[in-house]
Amino acid sequence: MTTLQQTKELFRRADAVCFDVDSTVIKEEGIDELAKFCGVGDAVTEMTRKAMGGSMTFKAALTERLSIIRCSREQVNKLITDHPPQLTPGITELVERLHQRNIQVFLISGGFRCIVEHVATQLSIPLHHVYANRLKFHFNGEYAGFDESQPTAESGGKGKVISMLKEQYGFETVVMVGDGATDLEACPPASAFVGFGGNVVRQQVKEKSTWYVTSFAELLEELEKI
Repeated sequence: MTTLQQTKELFRRADAVCFDVDSTVIKEEGIDELAKFCGVGDAVTEMTRKAMGGSMTFKAALTERLSIIRCSREQVNKLITDHPPQLTPGITELVERLHQRNIQVFLISGGFRCIVEHVATQLSIPLHHVYANRLKFHFNGEYAGFDESQPTAESGGKGKVISMLKEQYGFETVVMVGDGATDLEACPPASAFVGFGGNVVRQQVKEKSTWYVTSFAELLEELEKI
């Protein structure tokens, strides 16, 4: 178990920092917003809570929630246009500072690629640094499921992505930042984990985090110490 000082040190000299997206980089949970937009908000929010709390496998929760939502391509596009994801205060400055220091930034999300790519563009993160789930649609735009082969569709998927990044880029130090159980379980293979409670505090994650922050300003401050 890394100590608080070790975790901070690893963050300062990371080769790459990977961020979760829902309730971390953005204020909301993308799947809940999509459900609300499609008129099935309550049923899906409850299931998201179970998935994030770790009481059901991620893939089972994702399959079940999407089968309730059954969103069309048109609905997804309209959601992004009418209710674009709200960035968490401080994330723009933090990503900018990481980029200035030549620390690679990745977004690893159990959410949907179409929404996460929109967020990446706002933060000047290259789209090939985005790992998220892909929704599938029939030729007429109706919901056709999701791509189950993506590592992020599985419990433990974020860790698989980090292992892959280490292998592909030769990274030694990779730090994962996130609010949920799926982020916490990505360390190891991540060298360190920073728990984020700026949008929602998940008690189980807070208790198990060596370094837990409620604002991105705390991470920015740490980077300025060098």
